[in-house]
Amino acid sequence: MQLDDEQNDAPLAGLRVIEVSSFVAAPLGGMTLAQLGAEVIRIDPLGGAPDTTRWPLAPDGKSLYWAGLNKGKRSVTLDLRSAGGQRTVRDLVAGSGPDGGIVLTNAGYPWLSYDALRDARPDLIHLHVTGGHDGKPAVDYTVNAAVGFPLTTGDEAMAGPVNHVLPAWDVACGLYAAVGILAAERHRRRTGRGRAITLPLADVALAVTGYLGFLAEGQLSAAGRPRIGNHLYGGFARDFRTGSGDSVMIVTLTARHYADLARVTGRTGALAAVEQALGADFARDSDRYAHREVIAALLAPWFAERSTDEVAAALGGTSVLWERYRTFAELAADPVTRANPLVGLIDQPGIGEILATGTPLAQPGTGGAPPPAPVLGADTEAVLRELRDGSHLPGQAAATRMGACDASPIPTGSPSSSATSCAPCATSPTRR
Repeated sequence: MQLDDEQNDAPLAGLRVIEVSSFVAAPLGGMTLAQLGAEVIRIDPLGGAPDTTRWPLAPDGKSLYWAGLNKGKRSVTLDLRSAGGQRTVRDLVAGSGPDGGIVLTNAGYPWLSYDALRDARPDLIHLHVTGGHDGKPAVDYTVNAAVGFPLTTGDEAMAGPVNHVLPAWDVACGLYAAVGILAAERHRRRTGRGRAITLPLADVALAVTGYLGFLAEGQLSAAGRPRIGNHLYGGFARDFRTGSGDSVMIVTLTARHYADLARVTGRTGALAAVEQALGADFARDSDRYAHREVIAALLAPWFAERSTDEVAAALGGTSVLWERYRTFAELAADPVTRANPLVGLIDQPGIGEILATGTPLAQPGTGGAPPPAPVLGADTEAVLRELRDGSHLPGQAAATRMGACDASPIPTGSPSSSATSCAPCATSPTRR
């Protein structure tokens, strides 16, 4: 595939990744690389993987979820149950050029494993997203249940678990996948050697739980972390209701934030009196946290007596961190959202014009509206043609990578053809 000047300026221009995936983590990893300029070829079974119809849906029933996680990729569909389709995947990996030979998958097919593919591509980089490190299946919802967050989320009066809407571990896993591939590619450039990487979703959650201190806290504190609603653990922050009926999140991470909030609400004197009566020092995070309900009770009337616009005007010139709670619909309708360079209107095939986001890593070669997700299978013919004639490889690399004249015929696995051809040599497949 030829690159234009802007594509060549992208940081990952020329990198070629074969993605066999579904759902969130692996597709997000692939799209993260694609948005930085890599050529990512997503391979799906005929008719699509289970995530092609996943909610949320457009009014016509098309998956906004699938469209959102596959922007900028090329789409190939093959009969992955057939030997021919499996062989085609193998040959795509083997013949993907000096900056290819990279597989990203969350599928457990034996024929797609590192051991099964490395003979065809000795410098193979293979990243496999799994459930648990022990091979146990897991998804974001089950992983989240296992690491403690649902029993720490919500108000203290709640007895049962509260799941959060954001698939946080899938998202973190997808970003780890992109980092893992880039680290392995850097290693291959230095040494010429590929490697197998296993990325268990459950370990992503466990790792982050450890990084944030939750794991050690659970070890050292028999009581565990309490449920505190929308308060900030170890500091002062929470939601308040304005006179307009909106909720706003107010955050004071430092003594300066807290002093500004006390001043702008006219509560400096009252809070100082409470501070003295309690023998506390509200310049300290721990004391603000210990007496959070008292502080909140003094501040709440100020918010309730003012419209959201008045609150915004009062807080605008201060160091206080705050934001109004909004719905997704309000976010989409906000002119500020649409003016953000990250956001663009794209014509998504099968859906129409929708808002879409590119990469937040703003740099040369990554700007502008993101390309849409492909129609399922739209690039199958072009990708297989490139594989046959080596047009995606520079110079003689095609013959070198594919082993010209020694290569076995490539079955396309296509439902419309049982064609075979020698990858580097044949000019066209023979239909029968």
